[in-house]
Amino acid sequence: MVNYVDVDPGTGVRDYTCGKATYDGHKGIDIAIVDAARMREGVPVYAAAAGIVRGVRNNMEDINFKLNGGPESVASKECGNGAVVDHGGGWTTQYCHMLKGSVLVRTGDKVTSGRQIGLVGLSGLTEFPHVHMQVAFEGQIVDPFRGPEPTEECGVGKNTLWNAEALNALSYQPTAIFNAGFASTTPNSRFAREGLYGEEFLLDTSPVIALWADMYWVKAGDKVTFLVVGPDGRALVGHTSTLKRSKARRFAFAGVRRKNKDWLKGTYTGKIRLIRQSTGEEFSVIRKIDVN
Repeated sequence: MVNYVDVDPGTGVRDYTCGKATYDGHKGIDIAIVDAARMREGVPVYAAAAGIVRGVRNNMEDINFKLNGGPESVASKECGNGAVVDHGGGWTTQYCHMLKGSVLVRTGDKVTSGRQIGLVGLSGLTEFPHVHMQVAFEGQIVDPFRGPEPTEECGVGKNTLWNAEALNALSYQPTAIFNAGFASTTPNSRFAREGLYGEEFLLDTSPVIALWADMYWVKAGDKVTFLVVGPDGRALVGHTSTLKRSKARRFAFAGVRRKNKDWLKGTYTGKIRLIRQSTGEEFSVIRKIDVN
């Protein structure tokens, strides 16, 4: 989960924990998938509760709006492909940015809790594949973590809309090394986010051995370390940098270029660590790849 409801009533930003994992005016929660390749494989979107479908859209292309004419290209259709479900008693949920042609429900359909209604996509006002879900009561946005009429300033509300299982699965951790891998050329964020670095192995003649990471909600002062160890136990790459700016999404990499000799064949291990010096938190991932 990469973005939460903005509960700040003014021009500031504040998520339900009093953190900053949102942006001004954001009305729902965003649940992302790793890349566009996974999107094309198909990731289901399910109805959160039983109800009647009040509206759908299913014909918008899946493309980053910034590459398709900007916000004007999706004006009045920011949700992209999606559905609105009426749960009765004034409650509705809306599901946005689904894959073109994947919406399985029609206006007037009755849905049960857990019924698949479509697939995660990249339609509407979005830069990455995810589903945006928003909850409303009598037309007013409700943060599902806080619930209606929250009395708590920060944290999960006593009237949260999530059950215990869902709260556990959706525990608050906006900072993440979301995706990572190896590349045989200088890594490119667009290629990584399209899922084009899915090699099962690298060649011993590859021009580069590089390790890349796509991260969410990094903060100024975070330290990011890349380490690549070859099959002989020697470190090929060891690079640490301190981030100067907080960013909602950050792509970074480190690598080494092949010189005269071919790479040693065998298994290479990469480790990426993000250390938050202000709190002592650490996030890490390990990736392995064979060189043949």
